[in-house]
Amino acid sequence: MLLLNLLLWLPVAGALLLGVVRANTSMVRLVTTGVMAVQFVLALVLYLQFDGGVAGLQAATTIPWIGDWGVSYAIGLDGINILLVLLTAFLGPLVILGAWHAIDQDVTLFHVLVLLLQFAMMGAFLAQDLFLFYVFWEAMLIPMFLIIGIWGGARRSYATVKFVLYTAFGSILMLAAVIYLVWSLQRAGGVASFAFADLMRVSLPLPVQSLLFGAFALSFAIKVPMVPLHTWLPDAHVEAPTPGSVILAGVLLKMGTYGFIKLGFPLFPDATRAFTPLLMTLSVVSIVYGACLALVQTDIKKIIAYSSISHLGYVMLGLLSLELAGIQGAIVQMVSHGLVAAGLFLLVGMVYERCHTRELAAYGGLARQMPVYATFFVVFTLASVGLPTTSGFTGEFLVLLGAFTAGWSRHVEGSNVSLYLAATAVTGVVLGALYMLRFALTFLFGPVKAPHRPLADLSLRESSILGILAASIFALGLFPDGALRKTERAALQYQQRMTTPSASANAQP
Repeated sequence: MLLLNLLLWLPVAGALLLGVVRANTSMVRLVTTGVMAVQFVLALVLYLQFDGGVAGLQAATTIPWIGDWGVSYAIGLDGINILLVLLTAFLGPLVILGAWHAIDQDVTLFHVLVLLLQFAMMGAFLAQDLFLFYVFWEAMLIPMFLIIGIWGGARRSYATVKFVLYTAFGSILMLAAVIYLVWSLQRAGGVASFAFADLMRVSLPLPVQSLLFGAFALSFAIKVPMVPLHTWLPDAHVEAPTPGSVILAGVLLKMGTYGFIKLGFPLFPDATRAFTPLLMTLSVVSIVYGACLALVQTDIKKIIAYSSISHLGYVMLGLLSLELAGIQGAIVQMVSHGLVAAGLFLLVGMVYERCHTRELAAYGGLARQMPVYATFFVVFTLASVGLPTTSGFTGEFLVLLGAFTAGWSRHVEGSNVSLYLAATAVTGVVLGALYMLRFALTFLFGPVKAPHRPLADLSLRESSILGILAASIFALGLFPDGALRKTERAALQYQQRMTTPSASANAQP
């Protein structure tokens, strides 16, 4: 209990400490790195202590907050959030180390914002009260808005406004749904509560469920992002500084998929089942369309941005398969994408610091100029493609296994739609290999060219960051049993809730 609260609030303490040492930029960087490193150690200890065979929350804290509204400060770990909490804490110090020289203006403000963003992201994953979750969900928007708006590229104002408009629109609708949901619970039981466990017991007719689910789903789908709600992402990635892109791809995009598995689907199981064909279709469209867009990009950041849309489409497909393999594969894919996308954006940032252009046509033959850089680039490229032994293979294989298993079951029952969608999703793997290998071929091989030559290869700091990420990718790819054991019980509970017919569809409004 104490460790979990320390894990959550440590970044806030770190931000306050930066106010004391703000005049010394070197000390600001060291303090922030130290705080993030300690947070990761706490997350690792909690991960090792977490018992995947035990149902319910672990290391939980519940303290009444706004009694008249039934709001509590409730946080805890379960099999759904444990890997994402570890991922968030793991990427924290790497983001700071990656920004060591990239951020040289308003250094203290930048590190304060990163710490506050870390606090908000961790809080959203840990929250077990819907009011608390919504506060953290909205709080994430402010630091990211400022990070892109202050340290972003030439079109940062356009990107930040678009980012805020998209996310704020979805959030407003979700807030309305939250209020109605809590009101329904109070009307049925006489007690107001925002606790996830209490709200799961609300019985609503299918039409009402569908409306509320639509509000939640729109907010989460924007964050994923799913086609056709994806257009804010490329602009945000392109204009964000490298640390902002790493946080956005590594953690923030997982908020959408986490929101679906933690709240959107379990709160409204009947509506989810009714809309599963549509959502599965949109997931597969995101997989294929995102990959096709990545294939034709000339901006190296946009290639990775559109690849994120494709990879997170697999996460949604796995969650909607309602098969254990697919559900666990979706959770692993969230973590895998966080690691791989973080590595790729760091690589792009490192070469951008040297050459100050993101145009793919400006580069060539980097393997001869920067052999260490090229080695890491190939590793992360193959992980993105899903090469066996990497985490990308583990996640995508389990998702497709779950999708085909579910598709075959429905085929036996006389419906072929799910099977066709699963087969179409496989084309995303082929397209992923095409755009990533095209990227690597143009970038690393062929005639030697770059805006600035000669190029210095990676420093010890840069190699260490990428080496840690690469080792994690292979660790999850070669030894996924530990992660799967941590998530199995929670995945089974999710599967049971989503597949068990309920009386809520026939409830009276």
